[in-house]
Amino acid sequence: MKRPTLTIFYQFNPWDSSIGGIQTFIRSFIKYAPDEFQVRLVGIGDGSSLLGVWQKVELDNKSIEFLPLINLENDNVRGLIPTTVKYTAALLGRNYASDFMHFHRLEPTMATFNWSGDKTLFVHNDIEAQINPEKGNDAMLWSRFTAVHSVLERRLIRQFDRIYSCNSESARYYQQNYSQLAKQVTLIKNIVDTDLFFHLPSQKREHKRQTLARKLNLNEQTHFVLFVGRLHPQKDPILLIRAFSALSEPNAHLLIAGDGELAEAVDSEICAHNLSERVTLLGALKQEKLVNLYRSASVFVLSSLYEGLPIAVLEALACGTPIVTTDCGETPNLLTANSGVVAQERTPEALAAALSQVLQNPTAFPTDACVSVAQPYTAKAVVGNVYQQMLILWQKKNLAFPVTKVA
Repeated sequence: MKRPTLTIFYQFNPWDSSIGGIQTFIRSFIKYAPDEFQVRLVGIGDGSSLLGVWQKVELDNKSIEFLPLINLENDNVRGLIPTTVKYTAALLGRNYASDFMHFHRLEPTMATFNWSGDKTLFVHNDIEAQINPEKGNDAMLWSRFTAVHSVLERRLIRQFDRIYSCNSESARYYQQNYSQLAKQVTLIKNIVDTDLFFHLPSQKREHKRQTLARKLNLNEQTHFVLFVGRLHPQKDPILLIRAFSALSEPNAHLLIAGDGELAEAVDSEICAHNLSERVTLLGALKQEKLVNLYRSASVFVLSSLYEGLPIAVLEALACGTPIVTTDCGETPNLLTANSGVVAQERTPEALAAALSQVLQNPTAFPTDACVSVAQPYTAKAVVGNVYQQMLILWQKKNLAFPVTKVA
């Protein structure tokens, strides 16, 4: 029987330690794809890949077709020419159209305007904040060319059959600016893979914390503050270092799991505040290694300038770890009084005060309260619902095949 084909377009290599919520989102879409679908990914190679050739591969025990479009050794660091530009340029003049196509950046769709098939755009950030030069802090190249971005967006947005946004501000932005597409814009839950990220009983959690402390040659009374993400202006890790310097918690130790263009600046900031013995840089880690960090941490911290709804926040909550965040994106709307704290201002002192509030009152932020917040975002359910809608659409177009329900 013929199967519908889904082709996912994004500039990453799923077998590398590529940092980002979009990458994690796509991995979940592949992992939980029902057998009714043939899934393809147009991504990037590792420097030695044969470009432009479809390969049958396995990812999370799922058979897919993978096509590396460009080679890139480290996509965690922005080069002089943005990866999106290289990826888009390589896509021009090609045609990888299929029954369904998922895009996670707008720029590559310059090459797909005349492709036939059902097209979906996933929006992962607060678009207005992302391109705002006053908020962007050089986090996004488009913040320097907002007028050009507006023209490009207006031309390209018309090709999509639907737009899914995990950020309510972005959903509102598209509905207001493109009224003809308002019905095609939907707010979608971001996702967390609860088969991998789940909480442990308090005794086992405490054991993991002590084990990690010993591994890092720290006092067993050490409590960990965890940051997971790209070292990029959007995430503002410099603010995080300054906040940790202002934190009056002698047993607190900051773990930074990530890599990016600000790695050297972060290291310099750590030295400038004499924090070398209180901060550990772990580099880019795969999801399987992040699990134990979430379960060992007393608090997860987000210091971003702007966000959508970070998957790392959902992963931490699913593991039972409370959140401290700046006032950005959907996270402040998500948190309850006993699952996290929103810093009152974007200052080191305010972020430090929020961290202190959680560290000094651990019983006020119980594991169950954190887990319950993440529960509606289970990847299997959210992804399954999207695939179910796709299958119904495909079967309506192919009436010879009976309508069935995705398992």
